[in-house]
Amino acid sequence: MSVLPMHIVPDSILREKAKRVGNIGPSTQKLIDDMIETLENAQGVGLAANQVGVLQRVIVIQLPEEEPRVFVNPELIRQEGEREVGEGCLSIPGYRGLVKRSVDVRVKGLDRKGKSVRVNADGLLAQALEHEIDH
Repeated sequence: MSVLPMHIVPDSILREKAKRVGNIGPSTQKLIDDMIETLENAQGVGLAANQVGVLQRVIVIQLPEEEPRVFVNPELIRQEGEREVGEGCLSIPGYRGLVKRSVDVRVKGLDRKGKSVRVNADGLLAQALEHEIDH
């Protein structure tokens, strides 16, 4: 595993649309491992693949005191409520701002083994999922 370089605003890759992952093979597994290490090194909560220069729909989320969660081809399938929260982004170091986020979300995607997963989330997990899927 290795720490990947973070792409910082205004890098154009941060505005490009990531592509769906067709096959979760060895290169995707390595990307996931490297993203987890990069996220832990940055002491962040979430990371999308485009933030490390890869235009694939892969995100990792690691809440405090929890194991990392991996979502390949994540999709937001339900959003409920609205709240205003303080939020930062690893691609905009040192900046925090208020954004509107859902109170509850439902996300579907694949885990790193290609198994279908669905997650109902609220609080910080909902916020992180919405933020990373927005990337």
